[in-house]
Amino acid sequence: MTNLATLLTSSASTHGHRIAVRHENTALTYAQLDDLSARAAALLQARGVRPGDRVALTMPNVPLFPVAYYGILRAGAVVVPMNPLLKADEITHALRDCGARLLLASPMAAAEAAVATGTAGTGLLVVDPAEFEARLDRTDPQPAVADTKDTDLAVILYTSGTTGTPKGAELTHRNLLGNAATAMETLFRVGPDDVLFGGLPLFHAFGQTCTLNTAVAAGATLTLLTRFDPAAALEIIRRDAVSVLFGVPTMYAALLHTELPDGFEATRLRLAVSGGAALPVEVLRGFEERFGVDVLEGYGLSETSPVAAFNPPDRPRKPGSIGLPVRGVELRLVRQDGTRTAPGEIGEIAIRGENVMAGYHNQPHATAEAIRDGWFHTGDLARVDEDGYYFIVDRTKDLIIRGGYNVYPREVEEVLYRHPAVAEAAVVGVPDPLLGQEVAAAVVLKPGARATAAEIRDYVKARVAAYKYPRSVTLTDALPKGPTGKILKREIVVAPLVS
Repeated sequence: MTNLATLLTSSASTHGHRIAVRHENTALTYAQLDDLSARAAALLQARGVRPGDRVALTMPNVPLFPVAYYGILRAGAVVVPMNPLLKADEITHALRDCGARLLLASPMAAAEAAVATGTAGTGLLVVDPAEFEARLDRTDPQPAVADTKDTDLAVILYTSGTTGTPKGAELTHRNLLGNAATAMETLFRVGPDDVLFGGLPLFHAFGQTCTLNTAVAAGATLTLLTRFDPAAALEIIRRDAVSVLFGVPTMYAALLHTELPDGFEATRLRLAVSGGAALPVEVLRGFEERFGVDVLEGYGLSETSPVAAFNPPDRPRKPGSIGLPVRGVELRLVRQDGTRTAPGEIGEIAIRGENVMAGYHNQPHATAEAIRDGWFHTGDLARVDEDGYYFIVDRTKDLIIRGGYNVYPREVEEVLYRHPAVAEAAVVGVPDPLLGQEVAAAVVLKPGARATAAEIRDYVKARVAAYKYPRSVTLTDALPKGPTGKILKREIVVAPLVS
């Protein structure tokens, strides 16, 4: 049996009495989580969900996320997690592309989800906690776990590229089981007595594999934080005796600069893990000094389940490095023509191993471009030192990482071009001391058209998730271009940021 849901059924049989998930005043044991997910599977089957069907899930970090997640999997369906902050157009694209039979949406996402499902012709089930739990109580559990092959899809994660069109990365049961086992056994070395901090979004690959699936595989406790706030995070670390902390660089910066509450202790904290973007060395060292714990950095992408490289706990740590390839994974650096780089030469990271996705859903050309001869080409440039440690030096893509969230300029540009007054637009990332990067746009208006920067900003804000819209919009007479007419983003000057 290779179904990802067996992580839960196995831990429930061994650690049924242990706490699996904490959130505010709620605590679910492994036995309870297993039972609820079995009831969720039966409920989905009653709604017509069959093995292989796509079931979308737009929900924040609450206990019903793992209930629904493992319920979908044990029914043999494919989970399509989505950010609950997405707007209707963004949800509609994913629903149509994957052919989702049903969307499970939290109340906070219900309004946009209703519009999207109406447009896409997808069923909608609003997961209001009290009502949904009552419905589960009335549903007989389906204890059996669907028999799936290791090559069957378990999750489709939507991620955009420089084309601006979100693509569904197809992750198999083998991809996710292998990555969770590697993380648990060799990277974080998690056991049943550990308490993992669950402040990373579970709809994202980092949170899903490294916190949820890793915790469940180990029979450990995952303590959830719905929306990251440094003061709330510190309270959870203290209250729940967190032993392994996970975060993106902006989280570590916020925790470093937040006043510690009286009597704060983190005596069980033994490891901190950072990913999603490069962690400034000053932040790393400051955090380690303040909290007395090592911070280990890693690297991965949605397409790689996600962990591909990590600073191993039993080897010398190199601040600023993404570490070494993890178990079952190979990394190499290649030139633009696909040949391997010479020692000391900067090249694009290519990845091969059990963690690499099956492909992009319904996009054979994009898949063929990304995966060549079995190697996934990341678009990230790096160098490797004499000990085999990798260091990211630049990105070939225009990806903006804002507070750990990926923002793809072309996607935002497409929205800008829909504004009736916009003739040309370019979206760029600008440095931000708190978020790492902020989104900014430069816009050329059509002849005779009138629009203010604020109007254009608000136009985009209404059509994309809150973390994507440009905080700065600069109106300009022309955008810098090269000889071929290509916009030169590196030469764009944007107005100061606004809140």
